[in-house]
Amino acid sequence: MLDIKWIRENPKALVDALVKRSWSSDEAQATVDDLLLKDEQRRAHLGELQVRQERRNAASKEIGNAMRSGDSVLAEQLKLEVADIKSFIQNGEARERELDKALEDALAVIPNVPFDDVPVGADENDNVEVRKVGAIKLRPNWVKEHFEIGEALGLMDFERAAKLSGSRFTVLKGKLARLERAIGQFMLDLHTTEHGYQEVIPPLLVRDEVLFGTNQLPKFEDDLFFVPHGDGRLGLIPTAEVPLTNLVREEILAQEKLPLRMTALTPCFRSEAGSAGRDTRGMLRQHQFYKVELVSITDADSSIAEHERMTQCAEEVLKRLELPFRTVTLCTGDMGFGARKTYDIEVWLPGQNAYREISSCSVCGDFQARRMDARYRVKDEKATRFVHTLNGSGTAVGRALIAVLENYQNEDGSVTIPEVLRPYMGGAAKIEAN
Repeated sequence: MLDIKWIRENPKALVDALVKRSWSSDEAQATVDDLLLKDEQRRAHLGELQVRQERRNAASKEIGNAMRSGDSVLAEQLKLEVADIKSFIQNGEARERELDKALEDALAVIPNVPFDDVPVGADENDNVEVRKVGAIKLRPNWVKEHFEIGEALGLMDFERAAKLSGSRFTVLKGKLARLERAIGQFMLDLHTTEHGYQEVIPPLLVRDEVLFGTNQLPKFEDDLFFVPHGDGRLGLIPTAEVPLTNLVREEILAQEKLPLRMTALTPCFRSEAGSAGRDTRGMLRQHQFYKVELVSITDADSSIAEHERMTQCAEEVLKRLELPFRTVTLCTGDMGFGARKTYDIEVWLPGQNAYREISSCSVCGDFQARRMDARYRVKDEKATRFVHTLNGSGTAVGRALIAVLENYQNEDGSVTIPEVLRPYMGGAAKIEAN
């Protein structure tokens, strides 16, 4: 959530930022005007409440003076005035809550402001390549896509998954199931032992306010799954970013304890509401998938450097797996709602003859912290500041499995297991058809 004080002082900057994010100039201007109007109404009301409260306090003292001087008429008049003021204040506090909510609701749907160095563009075609790692081999005519490989091995079953749960689910069996588990375990071990992240096992079901904190609600409600719980509901996490980041909600941290770095391997659940017809074959876009998430909580001065570090940690996974990839900076029109800057890491899939996203690493500034009320205190300072939050995939386990299958496939239909994964596979060097 953006700071209304900053918006009040920089309305044109917000209009410009929204236009960069592909809003029309008219829509952006009308949205900012509406925010400023709501802010003005709220501040005017608060000012009136303060004036009335000050008058009530003064009138209460005047009643005592009038009573002591024997002026009962004046005392009664003052008592009536105080009663009227009390009624106004009671009603005014309810109105204050209404105005607060109206402003908060309006702010909740405004995306974050991109950094100045983020390329301006409309969609993924305007993203800018930062680096490319690994050589792409000449594609022989026998190369297959991951679902063809998995089905031929007899270890990837979409038909039975559909009988159980419908489309966009997969059943993995035997060595493919073990390979996916091995990939996740390898990632966790790398991030915890070499990259300094603390492993966390978080809840997979969370409250609405937690989803609000990491900006899934209210804008992306249709992309979530919910289950009834008590008199309300709980949401299945679309990413471990949600519970990990919210571990610091409503807390004040000591600056010297920052950065906090956390990682988790969890299932993730997404309705994929906006992806009808996209990636309907195979495992690329599933309702349920595993992902290793990276989350950092930093102070305001460290977040940009932490973003570069986090991206390098995610890239290292693909380097160890010896998978070709490229890293791109997302343009303003392709960037996520809560991000100020995002790097996407795209792994090469020879079956598709294309790079496909396997990780997104984003720096959010204090955008999420304001929604969570997560702060830190600088030593010897009374005032607190909002923390900065970062999140990234380190990486998507299912997509890493896809990349391994396609890049390590052999002409005879077998799949060579990458060296780094063999200790997790009981020393096996290859997966072959049963």
